[in-house]
Amino acid sequence: METFQPGIQPKLCQRCILPDTFPGIKFDANGICNHCLREESAIARATSKKAEYRSRLDNLIKECKGKAPAYDAVMAYSGGKDSSYTLKLLKERYKLRILSLTLDNHFISPVSLENIKRITDNLQCDNIMFRPPWDLVKTVFVQTAQEDVFSPTTLLRASSICTACIGLVKALVLKTALEMSIPLVAFGWSPGQAPIQAAIMKTNPGLTRQSQSALKKAFPGDIRAQMDGYFVPDIYYEMYNDRFPCNIHPLAFFDYNEAKIMQELRDFGWQAPSDTDTNSSNCLLNAFANQCHLRRHGFHPYVWEIANMVRQKVMDRDEGIEKIYTEQNRKMVEYAKEKLGL
Repeated sequence: METFQPGIQPKLCQRCILPDTFPGIKFDANGICNHCLREESAIARATSKKAEYRSRLDNLIKECKGKAPAYDAVMAYSGGKDSSYTLKLLKERYKLRILSLTLDNHFISPVSLENIKRITDNLQCDNIMFRPPWDLVKTVFVQTAQEDVFSPTTLLRASSICTACIGLVKALVLKTALEMSIPLVAFGWSPGQAPIQAAIMKTNPGLTRQSQSALKKAFPGDIRAQMDGYFVPDIYYEMYNDRFPCNIHPLAFFDYNEAKIMQELRDFGWQAPSDTDTNSSNCLLNAFANQCHLRRHGFHPYVWEIANMVRQKVMDRDEGIEKIYTEQNRKMVEYAKEKLGL
C-alpha cells in the first residue's frame, strides 16, 4: 500500500498524526487516537521532569569528566541535524572530550560527509569513519529491503533497513566505549524517538548481551557470521563488566525547536542536503527504506516518532503531516534500488 497515492489518504488522529493503518489504533468520537488519550498524563510528567534530567546530566558529567584516559564520551555521529546539534551541545556546554564515530553505510549524502568534517573540525572533536565493505552492507540492506527480519514491535518505530543500520551503530559505539574505557555514549535521538525515561541510562551487560544476540539471530546464518565481528564479543561482558557506559540522549530534555536548531547549525557551517527525504538530513537510503516499510505495513516508519513530537508540542501538527504525508523522493528511491540491484 502506498500511503501517499491520491484518493487513499488514511484517516488521521485529529490531535497527532497517526493514521488508521497504524496497528492497534482506535479513535474516540472526536477523532482522537487511543495513544494520545493514554499518553496525555505521561507527556505532562515528562515535561515537568526536563529540568530534573538536565540537573542529572550535569551531575553525571561532573562525576566522570576527565576520569577516562582519552575521552569523556563517544558520540554516534551521523552528520544529520540532530546528531550535529547534540555534538555541539555536549562540546560547548560541558567542554567534553568527545570521540565522534560515524558508520559509513555507503549511502551518506556527499553534503553530509562535508558536514561531518566541518562540524568536527569546528568543534575540535576527533572522528572515526567506520566503513564496512560494500558486499556485506549490500547483503544486509537487500535482506532487510525484501523481508521484515525483526519483531513487529520493533517495526512500529523504524523500518527493517534502519533497524539493521542503527543496530550496527549501537554495537560499534558500545564496543569502542568498552575498549577505550569511555564512560558516556551519546546519541542524537529526537524527542520523539526515545522517551525521557531512557535519556540517561546505565547500560546493563546482561540486557545488552540479550539485545545484541536477538539482533544477530534475526538474520540468516551466513549474514550473521559476516556481521558477528562488529558486535560486542562475548568475552567483553565479563572482561569489561565494570566499564559498561551510561547512555545519554540530551535532546529528550533540552529545548527542541527544529527551525532554531537548523539556523544555529547553519551559522556553524552545517548545510542541509538537497538529496535526502523529509525525515533524514544525511542518508540517501532512507527514502527507499520508508517506501519498503509503507508497502509492507501501510504506515510510515517515522510516524510514531513525529506523532510523539506533535504531542509534546515541539512540532506543529501541520509540519508533522508534511514530513510524513509528503510523497517519497522518487529520485532517491530509484537511486537506492539501482545501487542495491533491486
